[in-house]
Amino acid sequence: MSIELTNVSRWYGNVVAVNDITMSIGPGVTGLLGPNGAGKSTLLHMMAGFLPPSRGELTIDGAPSWKNPEIYRKIGLIPERDSVYAFLTGAEFVEASARLHELPGPERAAARSIALLEMTDAADRRIATYSKGMRQRIKVAAALVHDPQVLLLDEPFNGMDPRQRLHMMDLLDKLGSEGRTILFSSHILEEVERLSGTIQVVVAGRLAASGDFRAIRRLMTSRPHVFQVRSTDDRRLAATLIGRPAVTAVELTGTGLQVRTSDYGAFCSDIAVLARDTGIGLRELLPTDESLESVFAYLVAN
Repeated sequence: MSIELTNVSRWYGNVVAVNDITMSIGPGVTGLLGPNGAGKSTLLHMMAGFLPPSRGELTIDGAPSWKNPEIYRKIGLIPERDSVYAFLTGAEFVEASARLHELPGPERAAARSIALLEMTDAADRRIATYSKGMRQRIKVAAALVHDPQVLLLDEPFNGMDPRQRLHMMDLLDKLGSEGRTILFSSHILEEVERLSGTIQVVVAGRLAASGDFRAIRRLMTSRPHVFQVRSTDDRRLAATLIGRPAVTAVELTGTGLQVRTSDYGAFCSDIAVLARDTGIGLRELLPTDESLESVFAYLVAN
């Protein structure tokens, strides 16, 4: 089951949240990567049928998602915001979702879904007593109760501890390998790298890059980088660095060296060897432009 977007835009008054995006998402796990405010949540809500595109066409399995209740039977949505009723128990919340989908045997369906998320022991507790990670997992259980073929997750790992994160990643990987179409959003590169082979990179409402994660990751690491370097002899280190293949500029500042390089990995290896061979001690080696915003800015520019 595929999700197809063709020249899709969405605006709120004069604010453009999604700007002319065309993408195709097929079975397996796909990461929707972008900084906060990039338009990821708006995209997911349009796919789920909660928002209409202001322009363009969005279909799931060949049918529009907007004003199409039948699509809801095929979709599970986990929104970023807490969409739970704290006065209910976990079991009551998931069972309510099963009843809304008119499932036969809603109690059994809820119990299965809760067990899948390893929440059985806490199922009879009120959601008000849950941690953030537990609330995230019970939301996923509710979204999976009707066994959807499309799963849309908005920042699903927020609030989870490392063990919960690994379990959720393993579950999504398993569901994707079974042929489900899974799209999850994140602003954390490592989460996407661990889970998905293909990614859609969104920045400022536009699609900045799309395709195989490894190819895009290589582009990210080969872009120009700026490092702050402090050593026991900044002047001598600067003279040594000038002319090195990976170094494009060296500036001596009041707090050390600012070094521009065209190859992140090569520079990190090179400076360590140079420092050892010259007897210069490295006190600090700090990349200054490693935010996702700077990565996306480079991708957009290219």
